[in-house]
Order: sequence, then structure tokens, then C-alpha cells
Amino acid sequence: MGCALTVCPVKTTLITGGSSGIGLALARRLVADGQAVAVTGRDETRLAQVPGVLRLPGDATDHDSVRDAVEATVKEYGRLDHVVANAGFSTHGPFTETDPDRLRDMVLTNVLGPALLVKAALPALRETRGRIVLIGSVAGFRHAPGNMYSVTKWAVTALAENTRLLVTGDGVGVTLIAPGRVDTAFWPDGRPDGPLLTAENIADAVAWAMAQPEGVDVNTVVVRPTGQPA
Repeated sequence: MGCALTVCPVKTTLITGGSSGIGLALARRLVADGQAVAVTGRDETRLAQVPGVLRLPGDATDHDSVRDAVEATVKEYGRLDHVVANAGFSTHGPFTETDPDRLRDMVLTNVLGPALLVKAALPALRETRGRIVLIGSVAGFRHAPGNMYSVTKWAVTALAENTRLLVTGDGVGVTLIAPGRVDTAFWPDGRPDGPLLTAENIADAVAWAMAQPEGVDVNTVVVRPTGQPA
């Protein structure tokens, strides 16, 4: 796959955590749209099942791994137009009752991971005047009792604006996509009651943000299912 010895004439996107959930739905959507897509993931078995993409096993919290993924994408396709910081998870439950090591892993994945992706990808994105997409959450705008996941997503909300201020002068766009409840494996105890979005709904929102013309920077998109009160 790839563009052989020529520079890829189509847009190229790198997605972290692209082997399941929103990341997988986005990868499928972009491949169907004709984009070149690279995805990272720690679970090599699931990653191997993602069709039509450059598969890059790796850890979103490790600087060398993220840097190598960016370099591999540029080497394969000759360019990088979009990065999507999608890798993340929730420990659920209050932090006072959660294993500290699990909390640490979540904070590193949800907060450090996106920052490392921006750091590694920015030189290539400056060349293409591309876009950074951070997958946040409604939880990054509303507090919940003892919810450390919410704390990490508040940090992602801040990171998005912080990054926008850093890169807007270079022509690089930054979009925070903040979903409400989505029907994915995010929920450890099964599908919650009430309305849910699909992963494809969020993939559509990301693709829409990416499709904005040069000079238009859509910064924050909150997407809830109709009927979600919070």
C-alpha cells in the first residue's frame, strides 16, 4: 500500500487509538473518502484487523513511539495533513476508589498522549497547513463527583485552546471534538440506558472539521445525542 516513490496526492491522516471505537469508525470513513490513513494502537491483534490503512503498533504515551509513528506516516505517504488524538480510556468510578496505577495510566494516555502527538506532528503539519483534532468529551465541560476521567478531559479542552494559540500563526488548525455518550466499548458494564450516539456520528463530525476550507478554523464541536440532558 502507500504511494510508492511518489508523494501522495491525497490527504493523509494519522489516528492514535485507531483499532476500535471512534478511531476505527473514523479510519473506515476516511479510507472510504479516499484519504491515506495511518492508525496506531497497543493491541496488535485488533490493529491487524483494520483494513486499508498503515498499521503502526505503539503506545500513545511514549514519545519515541509517537515520533516513530509520525515519521513512518510521512515516509509512507510523503505528507501529513491531519492528526487525530483519539487514544484514551476511562477508569470509571471515583478516583478515591480506583487503583493509583490505573489512574496514572489514564492521565498519561488522555493528557500526555495528545501533547506528544502535537509535538511530534507539528513540523509536518506546518508544511501542509494541516489540522490537529483532539477527541475530548462533554465530561471536559461538566464536573461529576470524583470523576478523574472528567479531569483529564478538562485538560484536553485546555490543551486544544493552548495548542491553537501556539500554532494558529503557522496556518495549522485545531479542533476539539467533544462527544456526549457514544455506543462503544467505553462502557465496561454494557450499554447505558438513554440515548447514545454512534462512533460513526463522531467520525462524521471529525471528517466535517477536516473538510473546512483553508482559512476556516473550527475550534470546538460538542456533539450530544438528542435527549442527553447533561
